Amino acid sequence: MDRLILLRHGKAEADSASGDDFDRRLAPRGMRESAEMAAQLADMGFRPDVVLISPAARTRGTWESAGVAFPDAETRFDDQLYHADSGTIRRAAEAAGQACATVMVVGHNPGLQELTVRLLMEGSAPSGLIAKAQRNFPTAAAAVFLFDANGRPHFDGLFYPER
Repeated sequence: MDRLILLRHGKAEADSASGDDFDRRLAPRGMRESAEMAAQLADMGFRPDVVLISPAARTRGTWESAGVAFPDAETRFDDQLYHADSGTIRRAAEAAGQACATVMVVGHNPGLQELTVRLLMEGSAPSGLIAKAQRNFPTAAAAVFLFDANGRPHFDGLFYPER
């Protein structure tokens, strides 16, 4: 894996009809912001080869909105990504990245935010950037990292939706 893109799901409804967190769908704002973030990433040349997606309704909805910008990406729904911790997310991305250059993960906080902060720290990012990611990784936010030949991450972008 040369590049990792972490994309948090879009803004979701407060409750689902079933009452189950897993079934919460995207709110209209979440659909719009997910599509806008994906278009922004694609315009900058950040195009995933493989996308790992949590099976929750809101992450599936995020990919439905975002996937239009990445028509050639292979999609994989991964049960272990639902509310996964940062280590689980990283291991899943690394496994997928053995066969491709760019992996995207569409998932949830706090795992995505924790992984973003960890990779920023490992890559010796500026302290102000680390603090920004620690304070807030909102819905539809994305973090992009490059990896060198030794597997060390290097910050390549932190993007928040325009509100």
